Amino acid sequence: MRFFAEIVKSLGAEVGNCVQYTVVEGQGGYFQNVKRLDTFTTSLIVLRGRKGGVRVEGRDLSLGKYGGGDAAVKGEIFKVEKL
Repeated sequence: MRFFAEIVKSLGAEVGNCVQYTVVEGQGGYFQNVKRLDTFTTSLIVLRGRKGGVRVEGRDLSLGKYGGGDAAVKGEIFKVEKL
């Protein structure tokens, strides 16, 4: 998604190094620059990027898409915490 890249670049940060994400309330979220999946349960997903990662907490979590550096998480996300 170029939108992320444009925002990050305008803020003076490097594009493509950290996990970037957007959460849609009650539906899930979309995560970019994912290198690996560390933890996967219906209440916790940990995604790692080249630099850092994110911890996703919620209910009824599942993966809709995972590959090519992208991950779509379905379910109700309560909290996303940078690692």
